[in-house]
Amino acid sequence: MERFDSSPETALAWHREGVGAVLATVVQTWGSAPRRVGSQLVIGGDGRIEGSVSGGCVEGAVIVEALEALEEGAHRVLEFGVSDDDAFAVGLACGGTIRVLVEPVGPVLPEPLLAELVAARSGREAVAYEVNLETGSRQLLRDGYPQRMRMDRSGFEEDGQTFVAVHNPPLRLIVVGAVHIAQALVPMARIAGYDPVLIDPRDAFGSEARFPGETILQDWPDEAVARLGLDARTALVLLTHDPKLDDPALEAALASGVFYIGALGSTRTHAKRVERMTRAGFSAEQIARIHGPVGMNIGAAGPAEIAVSILAQMTQVLRQG
Repeated sequence: MERFDSSPETALAWHREGVGAVLATVVQTWGSAPRRVGSQLVIGGDGRIEGSVSGGCVEGAVIVEALEALEEGAHRVLEFGVSDDDAFAVGLACGGTIRVLVEPVGPVLPEPLLAELVAARSGREAVAYEVNLETGSRQLLRDGYPQRMRMDRSGFEEDGQTFVAVHNPPLRLIVVGAVHIAQALVPMARIAGYDPVLIDPRDAFGSEARFPGETILQDWPDEAVARLGLDARTALVLLTHDPKLDDPALEAALASGVFYIGALGSTRTHAKRVERMTRAGFSAEQIARIHGPVGMNIGAAGPAEIAVSILAQMTQVLRQG
């Protein structure tokens, strides 16, 4: 999965500085394209760039076209073939073809619309940017394209003219309990595109030595999740076995829109957890959102394999509902 791309934010800043800015977006690919649909490159009016649409294969040509489009004040759709040699240079086995939409900020992509997009992204609000290449109409949608939003899949609609760019907040994983499973799960989740955060008030567990370079909150879980916020792009995994630590975070998650809740423990432990949540006033439907025992049943043995099963289950729920 792609890391969070700051191209819209950069384009807005450069435009407001008076430099001028153009957003170039990959709108279609064939074959082994270097970058996925939705990847963006921002080009400043003075030739500065940030981001990528091809990993270096066609950036030079896109910059030239972008500066011409900025001067002309109209969008352009470019098509490039990436040769096998160029593809190999950026780590791919074979070449492909990409189409790139070039949109000057101001004359084509209105500043208020771009500012609204940037504000939505800053507030971790999921939005779809829809542009019709034939009519030039552009809008942000907060409730449209549920399948695209769930799958993080930007692309053209069946009419071949309506392009939809998905702007989802970055995926986030909150892990309560800095235990052995967390030591395996956190790096795996980072590879899969998540921004992980560890919560554990116990100094001996949540230490820099055990989790070098990771974000560790040594707060009580209910305070930590309240500070972090819980939303539809967040997964919560509870690994402490201790109701005093797990339950406050679990109650916060059940009252929120997190897409995944997983809790470590045996079937018997989970039955007791269900009883506690029932007494706390949660409905059977809410409690059914808890995946306990956590992870897909793949016969996992040991912390690393359990971590694999958890990440697999998170992916299944994220993509399939």
